[in-house]
Amino acid sequence: MDVRSRRLMISVGLGVLLNPLNSSMISVAIPRLQHVYRLDFTVVSWIIFSFYIASAIAQPVMGKASDLFGRKKIFLTGLVVAFVASFFAPLSPNFGWLIVFRIVQSIGTSMMVAVGMALVRIHITEKQATAISVLSIFLSGAAAIGPFIGGVLIHWWDWSAIFFVNIPFMVASFLLSWRTIPKDEPPTSVARNMSIRKWLNLIDASGILLFAAGLVALLVGLLSAKSSGHVSSGYVVVGLIGLVLLAAFVRHELRATSPFIPLRAFAKYPAMTWINVEFMLVNVLFYSLFFGLPSYLQTVRHVSEFHTGILMLSLGLCSLIVSPIAGRWIDKSGPRPALLVSAILMTFGSVWIVTLNQNSPVISVCLALAAFGISNGLNNVGLQAALFNNSPKEIIGVASGIFNTSRYLGTILSSLLIGIVMGDQFSAGGLRALGIILTVISLFLVFLSRRRREPNPNSPSANG
Repeated sequence: MDVRSRRLMISVGLGVLLNPLNSSMISVAIPRLQHVYRLDFTVVSWIIFSFYIASAIAQPVMGKASDLFGRKKIFLTGLVVAFVASFFAPLSPNFGWLIVFRIVQSIGTSMMVAVGMALVRIHITEKQATAISVLSIFLSGAAAIGPFIGGVLIHWWDWSAIFFVNIPFMVASFLLSWRTIPKDEPPTSVARNMSIRKWLNLIDASGILLFAAGLVALLVGLLSAKSSGHVSSGYVVVGLIGLVLLAAFVRHELRATSPFIPLRAFAKYPAMTWINVEFMLVNVLFYSLFFGLPSYLQTVRHVSEFHTGILMLSLGLCSLIVSPIAGRWIDKSGPRPALLVSAILMTFGSVWIVTLNQNSPVISVCLALAAFGISNGLNNVGLQAALFNNSPKEIIGVASGIFNTSRYLGTILSSLLIGIVMGDQFSAGGLRALGIILTVISLFLVFLSRRRREPNPNSPSANG
């Protein structure tokens, strides 16, 4: 890889790492935000919901936008948008404005993720596989060390530092990208002449609106009822409105010519559908621990943000170390053995959480974190391999998009689960209840893994 390619890799890498970094740093900041804004966990959890809902929508939309308007333009615009959001978020006069800037930050960082891989594929032609793997390290590494960085920043400064820390990365990425990313080709006549109405149809704006409004309304109804401790007619109505909007979304997607989420693919390829269900459940398990355990450690066990970040580092490091090993194992044996081991490890970690009490050594939490970290490394590689094995070649791009959507849905559901189980205040009893639910889910994943069948290489699905 020549000097120019290395500079391009660094400039793109510094941009794409911002999305996973900001999605993970916040896990250690939630108790501090609860204290600063005097809110319970169910309200503060919207700092998580908002980021992932916006990412789930923005990444596919910005991927389409880059094809029409240029990848360099989208990447640089994303850096500017994320810079503005990261600068003003700590200055928010109230929690509502913080959510607004968090959404803007998610959109900006998603713009870079949406086009980062494409920039590497197009402009780095030598040792392309190596370049893509390096970019994946930027993404997974940022997510892995995010809680540790967040813990250190909050310990030595304050929660605002997890936003300000983005600024040096953004400035460096912008200056490098401006010089190293080649200029975009002039837009085609189709892009130049595309009306706003055609553009909205292309990104399925109606579907996006129904999806976002329905999901938010359903979450508001469920979380508000839990937070208030009783079920009122108002919360029921909001939740029902959410369900109606999501039903309308499904109906719309089945009829749309360019659907936001191609639901027909689920019915046509059931093996691919089950992989996405499994991926969603895996993320429910992983992120329930990822977001729930830091709040438990700080509010129940009174562990500092700094030490919480160090403990959470065991989760990320195990995931990073295992991922390349998992790749070699899966190349030889297929995804089934790795995914079965992963499900067993998640079951062990979930059961271990159930056994924790007020007198358990804090260091023993690392056993559960290590089990989930190893399983995460196995799942990231194993389920991606299973997806490629069970998806026809002609729809592999669509399959990858659905796969990422499953990740975000799992993350959103994990936050919902924590909010419903914990309610206003984290407690040891709430953590045990969460552990029991996670154990049931992980046992179901063990069942799915045992029943998994490797595709016949001569089947139409395998060959496309």
